[in-house]
Amino acid sequence: MYDRAIKRCIDVILSGVALLVLAPVYLVLMVLVRVKLGKPVFFSQERPGRYGKIFRMYKFRSMTDARNEKGELLPDEERLTDFGRMLRATSLDELPELWNIFIGDMSIVGPRPLLVRYLPRYNKRQRHRHDVRPGLTGWAQVNGRNAISWEQKFEYDIEYVKKESFLFDLRIILLTIGKVLRRSGINQEGNATMEEFMGSPERVPKKKK
Repeated sequence: MYDRAIKRCIDVILSGVALLVLAPVYLVLMVLVRVKLGKPVFFSQERPGRYGKIFRMYKFRSMTDARNEKGELLPDEERLTDFGRMLRATSLDELPELWNIFIGDMSIVGPRPLLVRYLPRYNKRQRHRHDVRPGLTGWAQVNGRNAISWEQKFEYDIEYVKKESFLFDLRIILLTIGKVLRRSGINQEGNATMEEFMGSPERVPKKKK
């Protein structure tokens, strides 16, 4: 009941109000991104949503399109500028996702939408992260974000799916505000963002003694 009706109403109201209130911030960021990183201003990419349904997610662009002599994109750490790092550290690059929330692709709270190519790499347990709408923030984000392993992140996602409720969502939102202010967990150690997820083995149930 909460996930299908109440939560959706809350998402529409809060994202709609935020889109209106933050309109001046959007305009300023659009100008800054255009000046510092060029066109396009927005980064868009297909991501899997609830039940694996594909949608197009929007963010403010935070990387350049710098390429090597073969025309291939350079690694993330070489394309991520100081301005882009600031956008990510403050989570301002995520603001366009409010539109995804408003139209129903995402929710304010839920597992983060990852890459489409990860879908066949999840084990049976990890696939349950798609039982709910993906979120702007989530339980994994307030428990380490990109500083924890993929396996830990997915365990937090599955825990969220099992415990989803209004009070749990409220707790995550409040914790998110603190995380953003402290700018913690933005990068995985040794990486500009997060290393690619290549898959996890199926969990083998422990035998009863």
